[in-house]
Amino acid sequence: MKPLNAVTSERAVRAMDVRETAIYRGPHLYSQTPMIRIQLDLGTLEQFPTDRLPGFAEKLKQLLPGLHRHGCCYGEAGGFLRRVAEGTWLGHVAEHVALELQNMVGADVARGKTRSVAGEQGIYNVMFAYQEEEVGLLAGRYALELVDNLLPAELQGVSNLAKIAASALDAFELADALDALRALHRGQAFGPTTASLIKEAEVRGIPWRRLDSSSLVQLGYGKHLRRIRAGCSSLTSEIAAEIASDKDLTCKLLHEAGLPVPRSVIVEDAAAAARAACHLGFPVVTKPIDGNHGRGVNVNLASDEEVRWGFEQAKAHSPSVIVEQQLAGADHRILVVGGELVAASKRVPAQVTGDGRSTIRELIEQLNQDPRRGDGHEAALTKIVVDECLMHFIAQSGLSLASVPASNERVMLLPTANLSTGGIAIDCTDEVHPDNALIACRAAQIVGLDIAGIDFIAPDIGRSILATGGGIIEVNAGPGFRMHLYPSHGRARNVAKPVLDLLYPDGTPSRVPVFAITGTNGKTTTARMLAHILSADGQKVGLTTSTGVYIDGRRIMSGDCTGPKSARVVLAEPTIDVAVLETARGGILREGLAFDRCDIGCVTNVASDHLGLKGIGTVEHLAAVKSIVVESVRREGWSILNADNSHAAAMREEAGGHLCYFSTQPQDRWPDFLKDHVREGGRAVVCDLASRPQDILLYDGRQMMLVATADEIPATLGGLAGFNVENALAAAAMAYCGGIALPAIRNALSTFGTSFEQSPGRLNVIERHGFKVIIDYAHNPDGLRALGGLVEKLKPEHGTCIGVIGIAGDRRDEDILEMGKLSGGIFDRLVIKEDNDPRGRPVGEVATILKEGARRAGFPLENIEILVSERRAVNRALTMALGNDLVVITADDVSQVWRQASRQVHRRKKEAFVRLDVGAKTEARMS
Repeated sequence: MKPLNAVTSERAVRAMDVRETAIYRGPHLYSQTPMIRIQLDLGTLEQFPTDRLPGFAEKLKQLLPGLHRHGCCYGEAGGFLRRVAEGTWLGHVAEHVALELQNMVGADVARGKTRSVAGEQGIYNVMFAYQEEEVGLLAGRYALELVDNLLPAELQGVSNLAKIAASALDAFELADALDALRALHRGQAFGPTTASLIKEAEVRGIPWRRLDSSSLVQLGYGKHLRRIRAGCSSLTSEIAAEIASDKDLTCKLLHEAGLPVPRSVIVEDAAAAARAACHLGFPVVTKPIDGNHGRGVNVNLASDEEVRWGFEQAKAHSPSVIVEQQLAGADHRILVVGGELVAASKRVPAQVTGDGRSTIRELIEQLNQDPRRGDGHEAALTKIVVDECLMHFIAQSGLSLASVPASNERVMLLPTANLSTGGIAIDCTDEVHPDNALIACRAAQIVGLDIAGIDFIAPDIGRSILATGGGIIEVNAGPGFRMHLYPSHGRARNVAKPVLDLLYPDGTPSRVPVFAITGTNGKTTTARMLAHILSADGQKVGLTTSTGVYIDGRRIMSGDCTGPKSARVVLAEPTIDVAVLETARGGILREGLAFDRCDIGCVTNVASDHLGLKGIGTVEHLAAVKSIVVESVRREGWSILNADNSHAAAMREEAGGHLCYFSTQPQDRWPDFLKDHVREGGRAVVCDLASRPQDILLYDGRQMMLVATADEIPATLGGLAGFNVENALAAAAMAYCGGIALPAIRNALSTFGTSFEQSPGRLNVIERHGFKVIIDYAHNPDGLRALGGLVEKLKPEHGTCIGVIGIAGDRRDEDILEMGKLSGGIFDRLVIKEDNDPRGRPVGEVATILKEGARRAGFPLENIEILVSERRAVNRALTMALGNDLVVITADDVSQVWRQASRQVHRRKKEAFVRLDVGAKTEARMS
């Protein structure tokens, strides 16, 4: 199915147009609830709120009476319809219609919101919750079509909406739309078993994620990760499941263990089946050797002819057929979890009760109208299917589908009691005799199943089958729970609880600690420092950064891995003890966070960068995006905020958990909130960059403790790199709040340097005989400004300072100009280059703007060269540099630039040795 914005167009002249869509899978800018967002252009319909559309409200209410339940902003039934009567915009209407359409087909969703896009008249973000992504998207499209269909004729015209998907309705009909949605929901929704396990997981705060289009679900994070698929779990033995699927082998093992089972014979043809039945004694049961859900099973076969027929029914489902002695008694399903009986149900085959007027076919049709009945296994009960087996079975009683049973006459329709063939269940958990419970539990243990459904025949489940007769006819791996969750009679049982108890025994966590870092600058270095501290503490760390994904220090993915997809890779890694996730704005805007909540969240700073992209026009708006990380901190967790950055510090009002600040300002320049925080015993990690020595101090509970001295941390270049001091403060604060002892933090920071291996592209230094090259990602004005502070401190030690600068093409012209101006004030010579991907700009345009920025800063144009290729620009800067010069490269392809610079510096070193050697030999000859 194509997404809502599969076809784009210019702003509609008359009606609605979809600009874009997004699927938020985690906490996002608008809510903590996963939602679908449709950015809608109302066009001229902006001038027509609902109170200006004659008949619209009445037609809407008539089509969707369930909208009466929507409270909207009034918080009470009828609230939304009241808004429609008073006058609201059509985007808001589409939001509620999309929710209601999903509810009508069985999805339980309620949350939504519609917000106008700042500065753009008639443009709205329409957002609504969903359970299944594809169902939500289709509901959104149908909502827009329905709203359009209710407009007066002169305002109709769905524009691009009618072309969105190949399955679009030629002319919108609500019944057809609901049929399509219902079919999609039926195919996408979890069945009762998986749904119950997910619900129980949510109650316990266990995170979950769907892994396929079926029912495979991941529970938990990292080393606490488990998986379920309906009634199978990570603990389910493959060997045990294979044994259970081989009914003959199961019967043999149980018999050897002394458990009561029927005698049986495996046959390959109908004649052998008839002979086996004579040997075992009539009546008998025929069933596939590896069938399930009662398919191909027939009971009470009392003649050769019936046995031969039963053989053919079973043969259709399995190459071999079991002919089995029929035990006397009622059919029961006993659910065993972790060796304990947790539920039992008596299963009754599908049946109808006559009324003296209706045929059996009509009675079946009436029974199938029960809203609890659905197709397959997704509903509490299954619809009864009229097939050959049913007709053959009732024919044994002299009946047909046209027969009219007498009033109150019960007619059994099928020989087996499976819910999947239309049977019903009666809870009998509290009636099971202890002997019967022990026999069922032993059966599960002998087969080796953690979760087992035992098919148990007993005349009276409340009496021991050792006295009454009966026994086990099957042991099922991956049993369904719905008969216990939704019995037709008796008490419903929360059988998901013991399964989750088995997967996560009392006191067992389901999550590894999640540390999430965001900000405009410094987040990569901070993440790497933190990972280094945690690793030195003996923990196996999963790390996402702008250079890749790392598991226990080894890179498993390369590239910019700061989005939710990469974060999910780490959270699904079963070997890690802790996750450190660099979290960039792009992924948050695209689909939200990869986690529902984190233990420690950090915002390093917020500055002007990426503005003008994805609807983010101001620094304040950018800060709102980044604040989602700390807003998602759990109640017992910690939010780490930069007290020196006004935008980060302002997040203290909405941040989750406890607060811890970091600052590089002297104490007399601390903001009042920081002074009050420390005075009241709050946590803060600080370092006065102007002081000597630069002590990094921790305030906690009115105590002051030394973390380290800045010049002891190699990454700070002896304390000169103030921005890395700041990053060290953030990393130390996160580590301390994460339970790492101060000595461990101090020792780890003392071994974190600026090598390419430890922190690629972040202040990597190559130095040979006074000639120094610094490679840094500095990709925005704020980053370059911080780097410039270091360069100013290094200049006295060097000759000419050469800068190789560039900036991404998707930045605003004013940001590119600012980058050029800053460069002009930092360097003596400039080599301007461009990123490999110009991001929509013509080649050379960014370089031209950078040059203009340098010119405006008064930089001599004769000291500027433009070499658009990064490789050529780097080569030129390294070639022109003399022995004591400083070359600073703001790299795009960090790995390539590092290799190139390393080779060039090595070559210069070799040439210097050659010159020295030649000079020495010449001097020797002359002497």
